[in-house]
Amino acid sequence: MTGPADFDAFVRAHHVGLVRYAVLLCGSRAQAEDIVHDVLTRVYPRWADITDRPGSVLAYVRRAVTNEHVSWRRRWSTRTTVLVDDLTHLDGPTPAAPAVDDQLWHRLPGLPARQRAALVLRYYEDLDDDEIAECLACRPGTVRSLVSRGLATLRAADDIHLLRGSGDD
Repeated sequence: MTGPADFDAFVRAHHVGLVRYAVLLCGSRAQAEDIVHDVLTRVYPRWADITDRPGSVLAYVRRAVTNEHVSWRRRWSTRTTVLVDDLTHLDGPTPAAPAVDDQLWHRLPGLPARQRAALVLRYYEDLDDDEIAECLACRPGTVRSLVSRGLATLRAADDIHLLRGSGDD
């Protein structure tokens, strides 16, 4: 039997981790909390149906958080013009989050949403390809491609940063 008590227990057990995951996706604690709140609000009325499905409920909710983040980025990008290319307005990782290299933290928002989600799920949540594929609603081969392309983009940005630094000496 599933009901409000089961939903409350799920939220108590996973809320902090879902918010941390969303912070790493969107770069803002306030936005992350909004995304998780919106997702949990939409999941609650369908809780019994969701828990009856095969598969992990946590993976389902993570996928909903990822999809909400992607949707939010699409909506934001069509309505917002960024006037500065400085990312200092982003909140850093939450205090409970592991230390993340500041330069890496500021480069993550430049990745496409699915690549960023795949990297966060792999290296922060420590999920394997099958678990990430379930969260992102894709195949494990697609996960490997997303991670590979994301890492290549971050490495290229790091190489550019190193090249710029070598000319200043």
